[in-house]
Amino acid sequence: MTEFQNIRVAVEEGVAQLQLHRPERLNALNKATLIEIHAAMDAFEADGSVRVIVLSGAGRGFSSGFDLKEQMERRPEGAAVWREVLDLDFSTTMRFWDSPRPTVAAIHGPCMAGAFEMALACDIAVCSRDAVFGEPELKFGAGIVTLLLPWVVGPKAAKDIILTGDDAIGAERALALGIVSRVVPEGEHLSAALRIARQMAVIDPHLVRDTKKALNRSYEIQGLRAALDTALDIDHAIESHGSPDKRSFMDIARAQGLKAALAWREARFKV
Repeated sequence: MTEFQNIRVAVEEGVAQLQLHRPERLNALNKATLIEIHAAMDAFEADGSVRVIVLSGAGRGFSSGFDLKEQMERRPEGAAVWREVLDLDFSTTMRFWDSPRPTVAAIHGPCMAGAFEMALACDIAVCSRDAVFGEPELKFGAGIVTLLLPWVVGPKAAKDIILTGDDAIGAERALALGIVSRVVPEGEHLSAALRIARQMAVIDPHLVRDTKKALNRSYEIQGLRAALDTALDIDHAIESHGSPDKRSFMDIARAQGLKAALAWREARFKV
């Protein structure tokens, strides 16, 4: 398989592993990483020996989400540029929902924003007790790219999390809300996910594929796909126009660094 810079991949006994591997940046999802994820998923889905795909993160957490530092440096502007950016974000997330193979997220530490949405797109999610989830986008003037959360937790919980920019959802609350399937002791998230994957890998892959398709269709018939497309269009309008909060955040980040911008953001919400 192709050598990658930002992810690590392996296949053993019918189980493919895709590990986000930018530990120095808390596995932030930059453009190169998203392109590599697509390439890895293409390879896995073309490989008849792969029956299950496990997604995890290297280092101290799953992922901080889409890479704000890269966005700060690239300064995307205009409708066409933002459409390209957001379409890549969205399509990468939905690879895990749309894959004919079952997908399992193995989560530890921070799992935020776009990475949280990617974990939601996986069929099964296992997290360790140190996992922390959140959708902080509105706190710095951004929208939600892949609005899967209300389909998982319901409207009240989704609005509570998204409209307040909640980024401190612990493992037990995530389990109670249905964000994850199972909670395991610290350090056991990947081994637990691999056990689940190996169990599924024993089952007839055509049966698993067709049953996943039926499960997904039950949501798509209710309007999931149309709702996600509409939400993506709304986010495109938000990002193309640019909110004052987002401009202030990025100005501080460029002048003083991303840590200063994050501190400014958090100071605004101390109550």
